[in-house]
Amino acid sequence: MAESQLTDVFVEMADTLVDDFDVLDFLHVLTGRCVELLGVSAAGLLLTDQQGALQVVAASSERTRLLELFQLQTDQGPCVDCFRTGRPVSVADLPGTDRWPTFTAAAAEVGFAAVHAMPMRLRSEVIGALNLFDVQPGTLDENKLRIGQALADVATIGLLQQRAIYRGELLTEQLQTALNSRVLIEQAKGVLAERLQIDVGEAFALLRDSARSRNRRMPEMAQAIIDGSEQFAPRVVANQPR
Repeated sequence: MAESQLTDVFVEMADTLVDDFDVLDFLHVLTGRCVELLGVSAAGLLLTDQQGALQVVAASSERTRLLELFQLQTDQGPCVDCFRTGRPVSVADLPGTDRWPTFTAAAAEVGFAAVHAMPMRLRSEVIGALNLFDVQPGTLDENKLRIGQALADVATIGLLQQRAIYRGELLTEQLQTALNSRVLIEQAKGVLAERLQIDVGEAFALLRDSARSRNRRMPEMAQAIIDGSEQFAPRVVANQPR
């Protein structure tokens, strides 16, 4: 891994911590950079809502998002354990473990054979977990684990910084807003997928790219798609990378 590449990613993450802070975009950037930097197959991110319950906020792929949702629904898995203990959980061979039989079966169905979960923690406060998945069994070397934890720490500091910027708001309220926005985004993905006859992964890429090109936040663009004020012709999707 080139040192310059790592530096660029941390600079990019720091640059997102500005007044016009888009929590969802920030966290989606984080999952994407984890995949690029650490050589894993996918990444997902869980955060707590106002009731202290974990929610899926960002994922690098649709199958990862669905696996994270399944993990929360069954209340079983390495990412749940990581959040509850505040300690990293690393399993190099998921098929070979009997710790979470329901989760490991679901992970096998979507092709994942290893997982590495890192807490999003500042001192005693744990607000979520960053989860790395791989289609091949095996460990992550110590350097990559340290970088993964550092990225989780950057995200944690970024979220906590927002509490300091907006003194009248609690972090949980900000995260709840992000979770509510996620509902809009999921609805908009469904609308685009049905309207343009594309899969939900392509629909999300189109939504996100369109929001960025128009200098709009993803929830705002999602609402426009849902209410019909933003229209996309099928030919636009033909140019999207698969």
